[in-house]
Amino acid sequence: MTVEAKEAIEKAKYVLAFGRVSSSLKSIRYDFIQVNRVDDIIKYINIHNDLLLLASGDPNFYGIVDFLKKKGVLIKKVIPGISSFQYMMAKLEKSWQGANFLSLHGRDEGLEKVKKSYLTIILTDKENSPLVISRNLKMLGVKGTMYIGFNLSYDDEKIIKINIGEEVEDISALSVVVIENEMD
Repeated sequence: MTVEAKEAIEKAKYVLAFGRVSSSLKSIRYDFIQVNRVDDIIKYINIHNDLLLLASGDPNFYGIVDFLKKKGVLIKKVIPGISSFQYMMAKLEKSWQGANFLSLHGRDEGLEKVKKSYLTIILTDKENSPLVISRNLKMLGVKGTMYIGFNLSYDDEKIIKINIGEEVEDISALSVVVIENEMD
C-alpha cells in the first residue's frame, strides 16, 4: 500500500472493501463496510458521496475501474498500490520488460499466447490454477520454468519454482504465475 492510499483510507468518510482487503485494513481503521459482490458497490455509491473503494489487484488491469465505468459510475481518482506483477517480479529479482500478460482470473484467455513469448505473467483463479496451467502448457508442447506466487505480500506468502508439466499443490485460489518459455 502506498502512503497516498493509507492517507486516503484514514481521511475518507466511508470506506468499502472486499473480504481479503478488509482483513488487512484493521490496523488502519475498523469502521469500513465489507462488500462481497461487485454489485453491492453500486448500492453504496448511490447512498454515499464521500466513498473510498478498496479492491485487491491492479484497478486498471482487468480490475474494478472498467466495471464501474460500464455501470455509469463517475470515478474521481484511482490510487493504485503495487501490483501483484510488480511484487512478484521484484521477489524473483527479474526484469519484466516485454512480458506477455494474461488474466485467467474469472476468464478464459488461451494459453497459446504463451508459445509466442519468452516471458508470460498470468493472474489465476480457482479454475485456472497453477496446476491446470502447468498441465495445459505441457499439452501445448511448451517447455520451461514456472514461478508461482501464492498469497503475495501476506504472512503466508509462498513462491515455488517448477518445470512446466510438473505437479504443484494449489495453495491458494489466487496466485501469480510467471512462465519462462524455452523458445526455439
